[in-house]
Order: sequence, then C-alpha cells, then structure tokens
Amino acid sequence: MHAKAQVRRQVRDFLTTRRARLTPGEVGLPGVNANRRVKGLRREEVAALAGISVEYYIRLERGDARGVSENVLHSVSRALRLDESEHAHLLDLVRSGGGIRPCRSVTRAAEPRPSMQRILDSMTATPALILDGRMDVIGANALGRALYQPMYGACGNANTARFVFTDPAARTFWRDWETIADDTANALRAETGSNPCDRAVTGLVDDLAARSPEFASRWARHDVHVRSTGTRRIEHPLVGSLTLPFESTPLVADPGQTLLMYSAVAGSASQDALHLMASWTTSRR
Repeated sequence: MHAKAQVRRQVRDFLTTRRARLTPGEVGLPGVNANRRVKGLRREEVAALAGISVEYYIRLERGDARGVSENVLHSVSRALRLDESEHAHLLDLVRSGGGIRPCRSVTRAAEPRPSMQRILDSMTATPALILDGRMDVIGANALGRALYQPMYGACGNANTARFVFTDPAARTFWRDWETIADDTANALRAETGSNPCDRAVTGLVDDLAARSPEFASRWARHDVHVRSTGTRRIEHPLVGSLTLPFESTPLVADPGQTLLMYSAVAGSASQDALHLMASWTTSRR
C-alpha cells in the first residue's frame, strides 16, 4: 500500500478506536438512549463536542486531512479525551497524510556516534543502551549488554520488539511481560506515525503481526502511550531477580535514537546484583 494511503487508514482507524472507547456518559452527554446499538460515541457527537460540522469530522475520520488546522485537531483531541502522546500521534498522522510534512525514507545509523559510545562506556555502574525507532539496540555499554544478554541473538544483534513477541525466553526475562508487550507495541505505533515511509519499521510490524497473535491484537488497538520512565522487573539468567527503575530520553542531536538507562535503589538486592554483573563483565574483559 502507498505510504499516503497507509497514513489515511491509520488516521481513520485511530480516530475510530478513540471514539469507540468513550461512552456518552463519560463526556457529559445527557439523555442518551441506553439501548443504542453504536459502540462508543457517534460521529455527530464527536463533531458537536469539538465544535465542528459533522461533514468536517467525517472527512477527517476518513483520513482526508487536507487543510485541517491545528486548532481543529486540538478541539477533536479534547472531544476524544486524547492524552499528550495520542494528540502528538494524531498531529504526526495528519501532517504526513495531509502533505504538510514530506514523506521521506529513513536512514538509520548502525551504531552510535563515537562520543556517545564513549559516554556509554563511562557509565560503569549503570546499564545503558541506545535504541533506534525500529527498536534495534544499536549501542550499549558493558553492563547494558550483560543485562540484555538473553536478547542478543547468535549474530550479536538485539531488537527488543522481536525479542518480546517472538522469543519464548522473553516471558521469563520480563517478569511483567504483559506491560512490556503493551509498551513495545505502543512505541512502534507512535514510530509509524512519525515516520510512515520507514519501510524497515513497517516491515517489522508486518512480520510481528504475522508471527505473533499477541502483537496483532495489541496493534489493532492503536494505542500510542510512550513510557519514558518507570520500573522494570527482570529475571536474569546469571544474577536472578532485578527490580530496576529506568529513564528513557530521546537524543536531540541524533533524531530517532533514544538513550535508555537503568538504575537500582541504593542498598537493594538489585544493586548487589548489578555489582555482581559489573564484576563479571570486568573479569570477562
């Protein structure tokens, strides 16, 4: 399918799923027939809440975003109760589908810039990795590689999405596998909105949807919540159970790349496990 047609379909499906999840009572619409057959809000109800004509909203939901202003999109986002990530995703889709932003192919770096790799290597007590939008791990420090050791394939490459959805070991490694699976699918959905012409990402999505029913069901939800901080619970084959807070931040100088860092609470068993892992990586070197 042509990239523009894909974006139009994404706009349609995204708005339809956002509309379907809301009930009239949630948005303060009085006197709605409880026996109505429509799941969620009707198009005319969304249009009324957004203060635009029904025809205008129908055209937008069909993926025709030509000439749609950001003010209208803000109104639609408020009507549909979109959060910040969802609103940003809608803006990305409309800018791509409406021709506001040119659709370009994406060139990915195979590894971090040398200065970034030096920064990673200097973080000897913190597992740190750099991922691209396709969720390939393109760089890591020694502790990051040791932490993600089960994820690296025989060829030495790691892709978090493939690991989560196609490797049975992921369900042991990630103790909160359901949450990880949700976050992974949501991050890929956001990436396809930002870069609809990225064939590497769309190819990965197609492959995962064909191989993993768990991914396919999540992909159909059109959720785009991007988690930049939180806690991961890991069962590592060498050091056992770890509970690690994480921070994820985009690298401004390297568009499309994200720095992921883990830490452990001082004095915790997880900190002891990281120290043991660090000692193990040092002895191996």
